[in-house]
Parts: sequence; structure tokens; C-alpha cells
Amino acid sequence: MKEFYKNKKVLITGHTGFKGGWLVKWLSMMNAKIYGYALKPEEFPNIFEILKLEEKMTANEFADIRDIDKLKKFVKENQPEIIFHLAAQPIVRISYDDPRDTYDTNIFGIINLLEAVREVKSVKAIVIITTDKVYHNREWMWPYREIDELRGYDPYSTSKACVELIARSYHDSFFNPKDYGKTHNTLIATVRAGNVVAGGDWSKDRLIPDIIRAIYDKKTKFVIRSPEATRPWQFVLSPLYGYLTVGKLLYEGKTDVADAWNFGPEFDDCISVREVANRAIKILGEGQIEITPKDDRKHEATMLNLDSTKAKSFLKWRPIVRIDRGLDYTFNWYKKYYEGEDVTKYTEDIIKTFEENEKS
Repeated sequence: MKEFYKNKKVLITGHTGFKGGWLVKWLSMMNAKIYGYALKPEEFPNIFEILKLEEKMTANEFADIRDIDKLKKFVKENQPEIIFHLAAQPIVRISYDDPRDTYDTNIFGIINLLEAVREVKSVKAIVIITTDKVYHNREWMWPYREIDELRGYDPYSTSKACVELIARSYHDSFFNPKDYGKTHNTLIATVRAGNVVAGGDWSKDRLIPDIIRAIYDKKTKFVIRSPEATRPWQFVLSPLYGYLTVGKLLYEGKTDVADAWNFGPEFDDCISVREVANRAIKILGEGQIEITPKDDRKHEATMLNLDSTKAKSFLKWRPIVRIDRGLDYTFNWYKKYYEGEDVTKYTEDIIKTFEENEKS
């Protein structure tokens, strides 16, 4: 993987966000040429500025994914080879407050990107990041497969289900694998992951950032709405490794990889919100849980699991970091940050350890 991405021209939309920041850091350690297109971080702290990621960029554009002219110009000027599309309005509860903005950003964002790609010849691989929430969630114990019904529930989830359908339409209409090497040289895949955890996330209305803010703002009590709800928690590097694998194989012309892929944790890593909160208290050494009735006007799933059999079988991918170690990494990252330690080095050490474990 490291040899493959060395000197590759990689565009990341949404590179200033939490998951995008980890991807930038990892690709920079692989010596890729990284091009970023995203909104400028609005608040501090944020992972992009903490890890000084702008210094790792070959080109960096602070702009809105909905600005098609600016996006087309950026893609045309930089001629990327591989694209990871993460730019989105990603928060479920925010999508209830502003559904129009959520649909506008997520749906027209992907359309604008794919239209920009149609005007250049350089792009060989497009990896579109969606979410586990694209499925019609029946709140049952069985994990969802890539062939299950897409639907979503809230505006965020349905917007991402629309992204899946739009990507499939461009896949079939303009970048069909049957025509690969004849009329085009571009392959598209979508990737779906669960609740990603790691240091560096300060997003609103997410469990771990809420815990961190409560403890380090000295409020000590943190509020959780659905303590028994389970989520497909996974450490950030596990799905990112899946995305990087898909990008590599698409670039190499593996047409059967131009499809949808689940990257979820092992079944017994889908633990409850309460268990995650208790682990935070144990690692950080402080904090108290306060349970508040959830707002029934804003529906949130109580059970959701992914079936990653296809990725394990065909891509030889596996969720290397189990949830216990992932939460240790996560809360220790924040602890080091608030105690003034060097989280850049800690981030690099985590990535190096992951790479060694992947080899074994």
C-alpha cells in the first residue's frame, strides 16, 4: 500500500474534517501528493490545524463543494488520479434542523464532483464515502449486506442513500466497467462504514466529542440520550484501510471492485452507548453519566450492524483494531492533547502500529 500511493496524485474532498484529516495524515506518511478541497475549519480545536495538515498538501482549496465552477477549475488544474469523496453535511440531528442544506450539500456535492471528473482524463479511481445509515433499518439483529434495500430515515441518511443511487447512475451511464479501456479509464465505488472513533473529532451531536467537551470544559457530567442503543463502532484506520484498498484496486483496473462495499466491525464490537461512556470514564479518570430522555421528534437508530463478508472475502480486508484498543487509542489521544503532549507523534505511532499489524 505504501509503495503504491507514493507520488500518486490524490484528491480528498472534505479533507479538513475528522475522517479526512486522518486520511491526509496517513497518505502524507505514504508520500502521496495530496490535493484537498473543503470548507475551512470553522472552530478550534480541529484535527486539520492541530496536526498542521495544510503543510502536507500539494494543493489546498478552501471552498464549498456546491460551487461547481470552482470545483471544476480545481480538478482541471490539478489532474488528480485518485479521488476520495468525503465532503458532506454528516450529522444526523443537524439534518433535522436544516434538511435543505443537508440535501443540497450531499446530493449536489456528488453531482458536481462527478461532472468535474467527466471533463478530465486523469482520474482513474473515485471512492465515494457514504454511511451505514443508507440502509432501510428494520432495527433487527441481522447485519445489512450491500444488496439490501437502500432507504435511510432522517434527511442525512436519505441524502446519502441518494448519493449511492447517483453514483450508481454515473457508474452505469458514463463510467460503465463494460466500457473500461474503450471509452473511459475511470472506475467508481461507494463505501459504507459505521460509527468511526478516534482522536481529533470535535463535531457536534456525536457521543465521543460530547464526552470530551463535558469533561474538559469541567462540566464533569455528560448527557447521553440512548444508553442501550448499539452502534457499529470502529477505529478510524480500519475503514480508511478499506477505502485505500478500493482506491488502489480501482486504479489498477479491477472492474469487479467498481461496486458498493461495507467496512464494518466484528459483530461483538457493536457495543452500547453506555459501554462506550463507561470506558471513557475509566481511561480519562473522571466524568459522570447523565441520562436524558431523547427527543422523539429526531429519530435515531437503536440497532444497526454491517455485514462485511464481501470485503473480507474479495478484498482480504479485516477490521484490524478491535473496539477495546480503538477506544484506548481514542481517549488517550484526547488526554494527551489536553495535557499538552505531542499528538502528532502519537497519531503517527498509531498508524505505524496499524501498518505492522496489517502485515502480520
